Amino acid sequence: MPNRRHFLKSVAGATAGMFVAGRGFLNVGLQRPQATPATRREVSVGGRRVKVIDVHAHCVVPEVSDVVKNTNLARNVNNQPPGAQFLLGPERLRALDERGIDVQVLSINRFWWYAADRDLARQIVMVQNEKLAAWCAAHPERFVALTSVALQHPDLAAEQLEEAVKQLGMRGAAIGGHVDGEPLSSPKFDPFWAKAEELGVLVFMHPENAENIVRDGGLRGKGDLGNIIGNPLETTVFFSHLIFEGTLDRFPALKICGAHAGGFLPSYFGRSNVACEVRGNANCANKKRPSEYFKRELLVDSIILSEEGLRHLVAEVGASQVVYGTDMPFDWPDSVNLILGAPFLSDAEKEAILGGNLRKLLRI
Repeated sequence: MPNRRHFLKSVAGATAGMFVAGRGFLNVGLQRPQATPATRREVSVGGRRVKVIDVHAHCVVPEVSDVVKNTNLARNVNNQPPGAQFLLGPERLRALDERGIDVQVLSINRFWWYAADRDLARQIVMVQNEKLAAWCAAHPERFVALTSVALQHPDLAAEQLEEAVKQLGMRGAAIGGHVDGEPLSSPKFDPFWAKAEELGVLVFMHPENAENIVRDGGLRGKGDLGNIIGNPLETTVFFSHLIFEGTLDRFPALKICGAHAGGFLPSYFGRSNVACEVRGNANCANKKRPSEYFKRELLVDSIILSEEGLRHLVAEVGASQVVYGTDMPFDWPDSVNLILGAPFLSDAEKEAILGGNLRKLLRI
């Protein structure tokens, strides 16, 4: 692996755009002109310009299709989630300008490569990391990235995280909520958690429809329940395992952000907080009440989508633990105006949620 200076110098001017269309990957050259340049929105709080940082933004790397060609994982790169009209390219920059997003934190989700053997997993992650680093090098003021890692091989995942952070300038890792149903609180995954703690970087957890929790077909039917219920459910269980199994006590300096406002857990602290006291079979390993871990170790993004939801979220975890997210390029309501107009937030809290908290965590 080349050092970061050599790598960034070699790729800064040679990045290709990437986006999803329909069910497959398509490459888009960066030279394609924009029809109408977007006016860049500038977000202010209390009359002062603030930096808006988006922690939750999906992307894919088309070149991975060549890595997995003729393997049993090839179907995954041709079966991306519908609805994503574009990812990395001129359209992404335009969307950021329109929304008033100054910096976006890119991550690759849909953790299908957790099924890869060690050698293939190494190749997949290497390509993903290098392409993300290249895009960020081409647009250093607008993007930073989180590495993908091969969590099914925890020692390799730790190695990949260190290489991505130290050599490619990445700011942390994006992970799923489990590996083939195995919770990430298992001691098996301690090498990864130890490395994340050692490096002092953010780990962003994104769920995949709670396929590890709900029986097959349990969330079928109208309403896209796999997403609407399954995603926050998986995050809830992920956080709960880390708490009750003592993972956060073994690694107290971790910083982990849960997508979609942290799932259901912040809205149900009462039951979780008393579980170890009133349930004789709980067998808890945690040293603190669950809600206390949301004062330091655990964070949540702002994708709660209602004023009362945001008020309650901040009341439960505090403004210092909430960070702005969009889920781009999926078409969820943006929360910039929700945060700006929240009567229960001070100007300092609004600035912290919109970007201040992430500036500290990601060293932006």
